[in-house]
Amino acid sequence: MSTPPPAEDNPSQPIGAEYWETRYVTQDMPWEKGEPSPGLVDFLATHPHLERGRVLVPGCGTGHDVRVWAQAGFAATGYDIAPSAVRLARERTLAAGLRAEFRLGDFLHDPADAAFDWLFEHTCFCAILPEQRDAYVAAVARWLRPGGNFLAVHYFIPDTDGPPFGTNLEELQRRFSPQFDLLEEWVPRSYPNRTGLERMLWWRKRG
Repeated sequence: MSTPPPAEDNPSQPIGAEYWETRYVTQDMPWEKGEPSPGLVDFLATHPHLERGRVLVPGCGTGHDVRVWAQAGFAATGYDIAPSAVRLARERTLAAGLRAEFRLGDFLHDPADAAFDWLFEHTCFCAILPEQRDAYVAAVARWLRPGGNFLAVHYFIPDTDGPPFGTNLEELQRRFSPQFDLLEEWVPRSYPNRTGLERMLWWRKRG
């Protein structure tokens, strides 16, 4: 099975479950770094007194970021649209001796069956089609409780022929500020090939 062409070359095939499942099956996963987001690791290390609660990680992949939240004492749930990603995440979490939940589903459109205290984003927003970003913002608001925290590591690249699809601070503020308050924004420690290309934002949902 070959990797499907990018969506912009084949508009009849949107970037959905089949696309991402094929990427996992063929092991075409350049986003898989074998470790969690360095920015998330640093955030949790420098904020040891955060109130523990429930955290959701959409587009969790093989679960590295979910496991870091679990290690820090949070009730962590990973969500992914690719069955192979969920399977690998469960296997690796069990092997690590950690407890976390992993769900197969469509984060953008599934109804929220729980209100989470935290939602962590890393490479999910940049992986979806730009025209799906309104649905993404609505999903974040739907899954978070009032006063919940949205912590995000975004990819600040100019690329429009993704995935990944780039973004910038102006777009993020325009999309999220109607429902969220921006608490902090900074350049995080990143994987070597992304140094200086990521921005970390900490939002709080109003209500």
